[in-house]
Parts: sequence; C-alpha cells; structure tokens
Amino acid sequence: MTVLLVEDDRAIADAVIEGLRANDYDVKHVVLASEAIAKVRAGGVTTVILDLGLPDMDGTEVCRLIRSFSHVPIIVVSARETELDRVTVLDMGADDYVVKPFGIKELVARIHAVMRRATGSVAPITHIEVGSLVIDTKTRTVSVNEKSVALTPKEFDLLAYLAREPGTAFRRADILRDVWETTWYGTTKTLDAHVASIRKKLGDPKWVESVRGVGFTVRSVS
Repeated sequence: MTVLLVEDDRAIADAVIEGLRANDYDVKHVVLASEAIAKVRAGGVTTVILDLGLPDMDGTEVCRLIRSFSHVPIIVVSARETELDRVTVLDMGADDYVVKPFGIKELVARIHAVMRRATGSVAPITHIEVGSLVIDTKTRTVSVNEKSVALTPKEFDLLAYLAREPGTAFRRADILRDVWETTWYGTTKTLDAHVASIRKKLGDPKWVESVRGVGFTVRSVS
C-alpha cells in the first residue's frame, strides 16, 4: 500500500517515514498542499496522512478538495486538539483524526482501520478482548472479569462494533449507518440510550467513553 504523507516538519516526517517503512508501507512524502492534491489526482495513493498546518494551504481545505474528487482514506494528524478542530476536519471528509504527538503503532492501527472500512474487507472476527472485556461474536456472549453480561441484541451489536478497534473514535453518523443501518442527522437519543445501558451493565462507564463532538470509543478499564 502507498501512503502519502503531507507534512512540512522534516523531523516529524522523517520519523513517520522510517516507522511506516519498517511496517512495509511504501511512503511518498510531500510538503505542499498543491503537491498532495496532484499526487492523489494521479492515482496510486491508498491512504493520505495529512497535517493541518501546511505552508500553502490549511489542511482542512486540502481535505475538502481531495474529498471532492476522491474517496481515498484521509487521516489528519495535528497538534490542534480542540473539539471544533476535530469536528471541522471530520465534516470536511476526513476519516480519522490523530493528535500529535502520536506513536507509530497507533498510526499503523489507524491506517489498518480506515483501509478496512474503505474497502469493506473486514475479516470476520469471532473473539474480541479488550482488557478483561471478552466478546464472542459466534455465541454472542459478553463477559467482564469472567462474569457474564446480558446485553440486548442491539447492545451487543453496538459494543462489538466499537470494541473491534479499541481506542478508535467512531462518529455517531457512522455508528448509526453501520449498526442501525440507517442514515440520520437529527437527534441520536437512541444511540445515547444504548450506550448508557451498556455502561451500566458492564459496571463501569469508562468502558465506553464519549469523544466530544465525534462519538464514542471503547477503552480497556484497568
């Protein structure tokens, strides 16, 4: 797979390039937004890693322009960490948002996740473990600390969906689309009610964390 890295900080770029190549990625690096747009138009790029603070154009505009002609997955990496920044970029069409500083392992996991979602080639997962949380999708059973947890069918679907990629912040619209198989841009009280019920049944609200302005993520509770 060919990753296009759009980053004007040479030190960060060098570290990312080295880390991704060590994980068998072909990495192309550009500094300017205009170069990035041209590379994507030319084809052959499977994922874009995009910094927001570019010399010739803000990354949010780059994201919007790329999305106007391509469905290539875009992962934004930025030191900007406000809710408004995340929401703006995701609304412009980015697939994920990673706050600097970040580790290569996290970035590789994010690349895998957006590629699976983009290609629809998610391999069947029958056993999911996040710390002491264990989910079996074949038997549709859940346990925490080896104690069985009874969930409704939709609660199970929602928890399994989030737990497949621990730490990933899933957007509300994507959750509704993939779990409820619907597109809805109004109130998401049904989703909130299901999350609240899952938290109560798992015994700790930290299992399913809210990501302000985005949606929800599953994390291990120590």
